[in-house]
Amino acid sequence: MDCLLLNASGLPVSVLPLSIIDWQEAIKYMVLEKADVIQWHEDWIVNSSNWSTMVPSVLMLREYMKPKGTVRFSRTALYYRDNGECQYCGTPLTIKSATIDHVLPASKGGKTSWDNCSIACEKCNFTKGNNEKIRPRMKPYKPDYFELVNKRKKFDFNVKHKEWLKYIM
Repeated sequence: MDCLLLNASGLPVSVLPLSIIDWQEAIKYMVLEKADVIQWHEDWIVNSSNWSTMVPSVLMLREYMKPKGTVRFSRTALYYRDNGECQYCGTPLTIKSATIDHVLPASKGGKTSWDNCSIACEKCNFTKGNNEKIRPRMKPYKPDYFELVNKRKKFDFNVKHKEWLKYIM
């Protein structure tokens, strides 16, 4: 089981990806008094030879951690930037069905970067092939972290524990 890590402000340390730590790390934060437990996994207790505790489900850091202002390039972040739609035909996509299209094809020297990639459906990506004259509806750009966080909130958060949603939204 995992633990949601909140900043001292009460918001997740990161939303892209969601700030989740494993249960062992959560117990270390708790024991070293780096974070306070907000919520427990009520049905899970771990034991050592001289100590036992419930496992934290949500932790809040005692000291504020400055959020990152940039987002690393990833398929998921690209999906949110492009609003989950094919940038050629406008078809709604899932993260799994979305393909990454290189506006300037990789075969012609195009890089895998924010400024050269868009989300496309499989059909449009195949049809476009290495034709650099076909352009996406929206010009690719590098988004900032806060833009992607706001865009992600429009989509269904797939979290392991539904009680985390009240801390994320």
